[in-house]
Amino acid sequence: MDTLAFKSYIYALFGTLLNEFEEDEEYGYHYFSAKCYKKIGYSTNLTPEVVQQAAKQNVDLIITHHDAWSFVYGMKEQCMDLLQHHNIAHFYIHLPLDYAEFGTCNSLLRELGVVRIVQPSRNIKGDSSIGIGELESPVTMDELVKTMSSALGEKVFFQKNSSRAIQRIGMITGAGNGTNQLREALNHDCDVYITGEKNLYTVQYARFIGLNLIVGSHTFTEIFGVRSLAQKLQERFHEVEIVELCEDHIEVMMG
Repeated sequence: MDTLAFKSYIYALFGTLLNEFEEDEEYGYHYFSAKCYKKIGYSTNLTPEVVQQAAKQNVDLIITHHDAWSFVYGMKEQCMDLLQHHNIAHFYIHLPLDYAEFGTCNSLLRELGVVRIVQPSRNIKGDSSIGIGELESPVTMDELVKTMSSALGEKVFFQKNSSRAIQRIGMITGAGNGTNQLREALNHDCDVYITGEKNLYTVQYARFIGLNLIVGSHTFTEIFGVRSLAQKLQERFHEVEIVELCEDHIEVMMG
């Protein structure tokens, strides 16, 4: 797989979603060259540890959901130096992957057993609306917490604010801690709201409106969408090897 083939397939996969967002803001490329990319490593975040791990595994191209954060002062510069030093290309894709049919939200919903996507997550006036999916049959809150903890490999936070059985799930992966998003889940009669970050207002409002809440980490609620993208690339380019670049569970306690 060469640079041109990779970029062409990315445009084919995401289509108009790429036109909705600015390149170098919500998606972008670093250090792409004329060489062929035979081994792809993927992770949610770009960090120096991820780049070093990729170098040890002879990865040619790293795919991430997030670019290295500029406000984690000095980290992005170090990542760029390491990518250049090891001659590793990097591609990140943020909001277009959140809203893609195979992206972060739908991938996690399916990982939890959802059989029907009622509403995809989408961009509405600069904000993320929730994704909604339904399980084949209702489960208890305890059962869903156990399923999610097992899928993410970490102990999730949860509030059981209602005794109702769980079948309809509302979700924003990553930073879906807004009370407006919980209100959307309530208005769509969701039995639980799932996200990857919380704050005081998240837990206060969930309790106030009686909505069950499950919160995993930002990183591990979103890894399934990145994995889905890597798998699609492997399906298209059979000669390409893919490998997950492991990240630590630094946001929450491990399960």
